[in-house]
Amino acid sequence: MFEEHLKFYQDFPSPGIKFVDIIPYLQDRKVFADVTAEVGKLVSAPSVACPEARAFLFASPLLLADCGVQNIILFRKRGKLPYSGDDLQTIEIMKEYGADKLIYRNSDIAAGPAEDGVIHVSIVDDVLATGGTAEGIAKTIISKPIVVDGKEYSVKVNEFIFIVELDGLNGRDRLAEIAPVYSIAHI
Repeated sequence: MFEEHLKFYQDFPSPGIKFVDIIPYLQDRKVFADVTAEVGKLVSAPSVACPEARAFLFASPLLLADCGVQNIILFRKRGKLPYSGDDLQTIEIMKEYGADKLIYRNSDIAAGPAEDGVIHVSIVDDVLATGGTAEGIAKTIISKPIVVDGKEYSVKVNEFIFIVELDGLNGRDRLAEIAPVYSIAHI
């Protein structure tokens, strides 16, 4: 249903990569509403982690939906997040076309509600290819406790949700070891 709205660009951003353009989802009000509603049905955590930048566009509307999302945790490129003290954390990720780094703030995770000593997070991203970005985010945030008012909380990834999944790249397999994986469209 949603696949018919996608556009594709071969050899972008580098040779051998087939770029999936989800911008058409943002250019049609009904399609955008339907896609974000589908994401909202799949989210089970009150906090949503989303990497730069297209994931922001699909995660942020969840704050207005009736799906229980109360907090957005942004993962940005270096130099994009203001911070104080030692709040910033770096994630090393391996994308299908090379290594990269993302930055997040512990305070953004701490801003979400906790239940029984655990901060639950859903990870929402635009495209699941090899899974390197989502895996890097998940493994990093679950690897160290978050301190709120002097108390330590663990972080649990409830699920991964993608707007589009590239089925032939097997990203789902590496992520399924961490949490369930859901995708709105498959190509």
